[in-house]
Amino acid sequence: MRYSRNLLSSAMALSFLATASPVLAQAVTSESTAQLDEVIVTGRAGASERRRVEASYAVTTLNETALRLQAPISTAEVFKAIPGFWVEASGGESSNNVRTRGIPTDGYSSVTIQEDGLTIQHDGGLGWLNADQSFRLDETIGRVEAVRGGPASIFASNSPGGTVNFITRQAGDTPEGLIKATVGDYGMYRGDFWYGAPLGDGWGLTIGGFYRSDEGVRSPGFTQNKGGQIRVGLSRELERGRFEINVKHIDDNVGFLLPVPLTFDGSQNPDGVPGFDPNYGTLAGPDNRLVSFRNVNGPFNFDLGRGTDVSLTAVTARLDLEIANGWRLQNTARFRTSNIVRNGLFPTGSIETATARLNGLRAQALAAYPGATNIEYRYATTGAAFDPATANRNGLVVSGNLLSVSVPLDEFTNDLRLVKTLDLGDQTHDLAFGVYVSDFNYDYDRYMATANLEVRDQARRLDIVAVNAAGGIVGRVTENGFLRYGSLFDNATIDARVMAFYASDEWQVTPKLRIDLGVRHEQIDFSGSVEGKQTVDLGVAGILADNQVITGTGVFTPIDRAYDGTSWTLGVNYQLADNLGLFGRYTDTLRLPAPSEFQGSPADALRTDIRETPVTMLEGGLKWQSDLFDVYATAFQTKFDNIRFNDNVFNSATNSFTTRVAYGDTNTVGLELEGVFRPVEWADLSGALSWQNPEYDTFRFTENVGGVPTVRNFGGNQLIRVPKVGARLTPGLNLLGNTVRVELPVEYYSERFADVANTQALKAYTVVNLNLRWDATETVALSVAGVNLTNEIGLTEGNPRAGQFISGDAGARYYLARPVLGRSWRAAVTMRF
Repeated sequence: MRYSRNLLSSAMALSFLATASPVLAQAVTSESTAQLDEVIVTGRAGASERRRVEASYAVTTLNETALRLQAPISTAEVFKAIPGFWVEASGGESSNNVRTRGIPTDGYSSVTIQEDGLTIQHDGGLGWLNADQSFRLDETIGRVEAVRGGPASIFASNSPGGTVNFITRQAGDTPEGLIKATVGDYGMYRGDFWYGAPLGDGWGLTIGGFYRSDEGVRSPGFTQNKGGQIRVGLSRELERGRFEINVKHIDDNVGFLLPVPLTFDGSQNPDGVPGFDPNYGTLAGPDNRLVSFRNVNGPFNFDLGRGTDVSLTAVTARLDLEIANGWRLQNTARFRTSNIVRNGLFPTGSIETATARLNGLRAQALAAYPGATNIEYRYATTGAAFDPATANRNGLVVSGNLLSVSVPLDEFTNDLRLVKTLDLGDQTHDLAFGVYVSDFNYDYDRYMATANLEVRDQARRLDIVAVNAAGGIVGRVTENGFLRYGSLFDNATIDARVMAFYASDEWQVTPKLRIDLGVRHEQIDFSGSVEGKQTVDLGVAGILADNQVITGTGVFTPIDRAYDGTSWTLGVNYQLADNLGLFGRYTDTLRLPAPSEFQGSPADALRTDIRETPVTMLEGGLKWQSDLFDVYATAFQTKFDNIRFNDNVFNSATNSFTTRVAYGDTNTVGLELEGVFRPVEWADLSGALSWQNPEYDTFRFTENVGGVPTVRNFGGNQLIRVPKVGARLTPGLNLLGNTVRVELPVEYYSERFADVANTQALKAYTVVNLNLRWDATETVALSVAGVNLTNEIGLTEGNPRAGQFISGDAGARYYLARPVLGRSWRAAVTMRF
């Protein structure tokens, strides 16, 4: 889209004109009052209630109405409405990446997803097990609270970047429920339901869930998203408290979307390769759905249709009870058992011409098969010839790793708090003392084979065969389209135990001044073992693909580690008026090493250079709510010291990975703005803006260049994949007596880089969406959601397997990158009862 920046500029201009307008129309009083009285529960622990406008940290809330109107299809999509969060939601419904405030780590390793105040997975960045794989959004969720930085790391592990808390809906005094049916233009059919009712004698019941099926916006030619979840909850009002328990089960498969082949147009903007649709295309297809490839212990049956296959059951129990003298005991416990398998087709290495690949393999093939005079392409499944000069109007090929990872996980987590409000004369202390424990164990099994693929939508595997002068096949470089069987192997088992003690005090010094303090000491102990690796020849005559299969040695190296650290935070809030406050906060925290840092190989298990990562954060802000507008502004600085970075680069010549390690410091300063302007009852403008300067203070490593150790120093460069500016503006209209709501969210992201060296730029882009809701009756509502209306090719990441320190795709005519999804539509009808 070439006019997207003009759309954004127009939206910004409208925002300015609206803000400058002298019109002070009467706003919707009930809505404003509700927002002013909005109580938050995330990022703090205490016996008293705290309104959002009184918080001494940055927090964003999304209520049921906002969630239903936004209609997010993934957890990551929810985060787009939160300033300070950079979200890559282009991976599908799960396995996405999120970063906040310049935090230089992927996935959810520094941002915690909670459900009802307790983390859904202690380590959200566990190797190949992102927290969003373990969570599904549906109508059982009634509210979201997102804390950025600040006290998040005092009340949750692994959360220096923040905590996003999904709060479930509870049964009320009268029965109520809803049924929702959704269809999409990409073969999507989905049904949601929720029901809550009192049962008598203080008991309440809730039940809800969803089921859906679709091919995905990037269709592989088969159903890739299929399944759902169900949740059943019971609650009991006690004489001095409340008890509740709920059981949730997820049985779901979602496709994992990966980088696609791209090129540049005449203006050097991302464009599609001939034969491949950049908005809707995917290399995954029926040809690679069910494949068997060789392994040491017999055939490995690979099913690409499984995608991210989640089978998870979680039981959560919560108790809030007044015990004595104003002290309250609050305990939340969760047991979770899951078996998660991730199957994906990972395009890797660099795109090259089919002729160049043949030339690179010819000498090896002719030496292996003395009777051969040449090598040629054949389609692996049909045996038909593939013309490297004209095929698919591009003549290109690319390697594709068919990777399967299994990570079964059992986990018990418990958070126990004692809270009390203590009055000392004119001052009060809202005290909390807590103990957090987590005990989890998991296995990590990974196996991969590297295929030779054509470049087109739903690509097919290509064989390379050695032929004699008469054209007869005398040998095969590949078998069934595979260049190398067993190109990756891992096998590890980990047991971990975590204990943390924390305390906080919200000290109301004067009616206007409050000082908030918090401290947390945490320790993690983990043990386990990782299997050694060896390369073997399976000995199959007439093929080369089985000559270097990586497999286990049967010898296991033990892992035995213990780490601990202390975090603390100090916040000050000055409430100038009931609806106006200022705050400032300093946080000194850390991220303890994760068990998955040691599971890759015996050498990793023995590493001694992995240690705690210190993090310091400084922030200050303004909170102002009124009938006319709400404004939340936060300035911040985030510093990471001596953080470890890994770079796994795939070598297309050897069909194997090489690993580089670097250490660096990062420093990010920025400004977050969030608010809504309501000049008249029938129109409003909301927005979330993040400006930051994310950079590496130091980033140094040594690599081998022609046999000579060469030092690389990228200090001062922009953090990988993090934009300096991210903005979301949403003009909204209320029509026909407030029965119709129309929103046009406009998202803008400035230039980013696919590598630390800043050699491969990911250009700025803008996405325009549409949300429409019509309350046809008091009980029936119709809604429409349109995503990426202009089919923008906005790149969220490059090709990590081409190098994240220095990209191998930089400057290439053809390259791999992951764009946002193409235009899609969803329509839903919701009936309340």
